[in-house]
Amino acid sequence: MSMDREDPRQYHIELAPGDVGKYVFLPGDPGRCEMIASYFDEPHKVASHREYETWSGYLDGEKVSVTSTGIGGPSAAIALEELVAIGADTFVRVGTSGAMQDTVRPGDIAVVSGAIRDEGTSMHYLPLEFPAIADIEITQALADSARSAGKTVHVGVSQSKDSFYGQHAPGRMPVANRLKDRWAAWIGGGAICSEMEAATLYIVASVLRVRAGGVMMVMGHPDQSPMTPEEWDVSKVENLLPVAIAGMREIIRRDKEGR
Repeated sequence: MSMDREDPRQYHIELAPGDVGKYVFLPGDPGRCEMIASYFDEPHKVASHREYETWSGYLDGEKVSVTSTGIGGPSAAIALEELVAIGADTFVRVGTSGAMQDTVRPGDIAVVSGAIRDEGTSMHYLPLEFPAIADIEITQALADSARSAGKTVHVGVSQSKDSFYGQHAPGRMPVANRLKDRWAAWIGGGAICSEMEAATLYIVASVLRVRAGGVMMVMGHPDQSPMTPEEWDVSKVENLLPVAIAGMREIIRRDKEGR
C-alpha cells in the first residue's frame, strides 16, 4: 500500500471511513480479535496488516469494531490516530496486566482509571506533567459492569512501561537499582497493575479529544513469584472478554440515554 493521498485507507491499519464503528475494542494481540468479535452480531474481518487486525459487527444494534494494537505505546498510538481519522471516538483497551498489590489477585479485574507514564511515546504528545487519565464515564461503566458480573474489581492507576523484561527480570539490567526503586515507588503509591499501553492511549485520546478507558485481566504477583495452575486458569484472558463486552454494552446504553 502506498501513501497516495487518493487512497482512502489509513497507511498502517488499512481501513477507510465506514469500515469501523465509533466504538472500538483495543486488544494488543491480533489473535484476540476474532475471540472478541465472536460476541458481535454479524462479525466479519475487515483488514489485517502488520500487527493490526480489525473485525466489525454490532452490539445492541450499534456498529462496533475491534482492532489489535500490537505490544506497547508506539504501535498503540498509530492505531488510535488512524482509527480516529476514520470516525471512531470511543475506545476500550482490553488485555492482561501484572498485579502490583498483594490485595490484587490473579483473576481479578483491573479497571484502569489513570496510568503512570513510564513510557516514551506519550512524551511526543504532551509534557510529563500532564496526567494520563481515562474517560470517567467509560471507567464507571466498565467497573459497574464487572461488578454486576460478580467479579472482584479494582479501580485505580496502572504502570505503563516500555520494557516487559525490565519488569520481569530487572536484576539482570545494568540499571537494576533504578528499576527496583521505581517499582517499589509505584507500589508504595498504590498502583494496582502493570501493563504497556494505557498511558499512551489516554494521552493520545486527550490530544485527539476522544474517549478511552481500559479493563484488564490481572495476572502474576508483585514479587514475581510463580502463579499456581489454578491462578493461571482463572487469569485466562478468555475470562475477561464477557466483562469487556458487557462494559461496552453499558457504555452504548448510557450514550443512548444521554448520560
